[in-house]
Amino acid sequence: MSSKRAELAMAELPDTFRFSEALDRTSERQLRNLLAHGRITALARGLYRKSDSSGDDDLIEIAAKSPRATLCLRTALARHDLIDDIPAAIDLAIPRGAWAPTITIAVNWHHFAASSFDIGRDSLEIGGGHELGIYNQERCLIDMFRLRHLEGSDLANEALRRWLRKGGQPSTLMRMARDFPMALKPLRTSLEVLL
Repeated sequence: MSSKRAELAMAELPDTFRFSEALDRTSERQLRNLLAHGRITALARGLYRKSDSSGDDDLIEIAAKSPRATLCLRTALARHDLIDDIPAAIDLAIPRGAWAPTITIAVNWHHFAASSFDIGRDSLEIGGGHELGIYNQERCLIDMFRLRHLEGSDLANEALRRWLRKGGQPSTLMRMARDFPMALKPLRTSLEVLL
């Protein structure tokens, strides 16, 4: 493939794209040539990225395959620097009843109630013009207390302690916790001990 044709093919493609999207803009032969010459990189089956694009390949794959996926629990707490733990798998929340796609990396899928799914949900820029959902610090703490039977109350208390040291406001946390009755009492008890 001539360099001029390669540049034209590259200009037509977005930073991250599916095979079918690429075929709308260029031929299969040109696409395979770009792949063979290292101009594009395969992220997962049927998902590609321009080689000169920056970003976290794992998170880009998640965002491309599950736009509603949201970083939660240990993964989000680690991103917010509320725990020292480095999770072995990425914790992702999706609305209950939503399909969990197959991902090439280690993922723990959590199905949260659709009615409260968007509470405390923010966006995280992951590179290449992509965003992935992430729960804010307060929502992460609430979920850790709500799911303490799975995650452990020690980790929840340590994260709460760090959050308070960083200037977290208990009134903000308790206001959000009203939407999660399972977390309200243990959160209040822990705050009484720590304050």
